[in-house]
Amino acid sequence: MNFRKLTYLTLLLLTIYSCSNKNSEKIQISGAFALYPMMVKWAEEFKHENPGVKIDISGGGAGKGMTDVLSGMVDIGMISREIHDEEIKKGAYAFTVARDAVVATMNTQNPEWSEMKKKGLSSEKASKIWNAEYKTWGEIFNNTNQNPLNVYTRSDACGAGETWAAWMGEKQEDLKGRGVFGDPGIASAVQKDVNGIGYNNIAYAYDIKTMKPQENLGIIPIDINKNGNLEGDEDFYKDLGSMIQAISNHKYPSPPARNLYLVTKNKPTNPVVIKFIEFILTKGQSYTAENGFIKISPETAKEELKKLN
Repeated sequence: MNFRKLTYLTLLLLTIYSCSNKNSEKIQISGAFALYPMMVKWAEEFKHENPGVKIDISGGGAGKGMTDVLSGMVDIGMISREIHDEEIKKGAYAFTVARDAVVATMNTQNPEWSEMKKKGLSSEKASKIWNAEYKTWGEIFNNTNQNPLNVYTRSDACGAGETWAAWMGEKQEDLKGRGVFGDPGIASAVQKDVNGIGYNNIAYAYDIKTMKPQENLGIIPIDINKNGNLEGDEDFYKDLGSMIQAISNHKYPSPPARNLYLVTKNKPTNPVVIKFIEFILTKGQSYTAENGFIKISPETAKEELKKLN
């Protein structure tokens, strides 16, 4: 073999190695809107320590994340609901990485807002709202208010819809209302509609900077003991810090509080994916509260780390 051919072959091999190495340093992620803001923070901090790694993140809902990861389109799926048995049979390999909750929301300009804050919402009344049994706001409170009840629900397959439905003993596909895509979309719809009612993940219901509810978006309390009045130990919605504490202490019911997951197809083998998940389960937990999430317990983190070995 002459020198020219040897040089060409060497360059070709180096190019192949470089491309292969570059691909191994890229992580593609899609899925739940619930986990999206937390994942952005985790990726940002991870890349500070690993500047050669590229991480692409896209939302689209938990259903999309599961479909994408099982089809091999992405390395990691963000899932904001429980993993189904049929998904596990197809290779879904899940890691619990955080907790959050779904809350009902209404427009604070609604004349019934002050009444809702006093009485809260039971699962039975919520079921009647999202099953279209109530048509007006007056029907919820047994008064003469004839303003139409404009109910919003998620149009995409999502963990928020499934979790909210589970609290009422329903399935997401049974929820009725005006379908809106994504967490930002449903929050915006209720903010603009004085007669609107919907549900959101807490990271979208509250403003992360001020820790207060988003403008014009009222967080509807849950009447946990179902006595028709919101009592002191049921009232923890005024700011995100109080809400996170209530979820951590299991004062807020589960569902609609829930675990959040990252899913790979089968046990991960890509070293950079393993390293990223390990980071999330260790150092990454320190960033949860400031981004509106609840960290997992040390015991849970230890068990999840074992899955990487």
